[in-house]
Amino acid sequence: MAIIAMQSASSGLRALDARLDVISNNLANVNTEGFKTSRVNFEDLLYIERAQPGAQNSNGDQKPTGFYVGLGVRVSGTQQDFTQGAPIPGTDTDMMIEGRGFFKVTVEDDLGNGGEAYTRAGNFVPNAEGTLVLANSDGRKLIPEITIPLDATGVTIDGSGQVYVTTPGNPDPTPLAEIKLSIFINPAGLTQVGSNLWVESAASGSPIEGDPGSANYGKILAKHLEGSNVDPARELIELIRTQRAFEMNSQAIRAADETLQSVAQLRR
Repeated sequence: MAIIAMQSASSGLRALDARLDVISNNLANVNTEGFKTSRVNFEDLLYIERAQPGAQNSNGDQKPTGFYVGLGVRVSGTQQDFTQGAPIPGTDTDMMIEGRGFFKVTVEDDLGNGGEAYTRAGNFVPNAEGTLVLANSDGRKLIPEITIPLDATGVTIDGSGQVYVTTPGNPDPTPLAEIKLSIFINPAGLTQVGSNLWVESAASGSPIEGDPGSANYGKILAKHLEGSNVDPARELIELIRTQRAFEMNSQAIRAADETLQSVAQLRR
């Protein structure tokens, strides 16, 4: 019946509307440091079985195919792409992770698991006490905490995460602290909470902490930031595809409506 066609097409419109929302968010964050693009995954719905495959006729022959009518589509979830973004030159305390890993920062207990969250954005700056914090609206502290001396004249960070400072009267860099990175078995399972942050979830697995540059961990590229990995050209193509698919589903609803209208006028 045309009713099923109308309902299937309407489910397509709902799913495509969600896809449009995700594409719009990707494009909006094309210049957000450490942002990772997302895609929408779809799955088909239940089917009405009107004939089973393998059913026998009166001669004992088996039907080679069945007769199934689908009921539409739904969004099964969003999947993040953790492909590395391009490096952007920055300041002395900016850091980029070349490879796997996340910086760990402090958050409210009700936001992250144990008051901890993770980020790829390395735009760190010293606050009023000299503690390195994210240069965003909340100023999240880096874990382990690193405090730059107030009299420091320079900060150097190497690929292994070692932080060095120079002070007046001592031109040689002095070791200050060491940055740690965290990796996850399934980073796509992390929970997005905004502000360039992710928190641990049951799907992501527990964080595994290690040293930058060691096995399975990325290196630190100092004085650089990781740009967004959004590809504007690809997103615009997906936007056009989504728009055309939306129009086709609208046409299916219009065709089903015309069919119902013809049925309603049979008595005339």
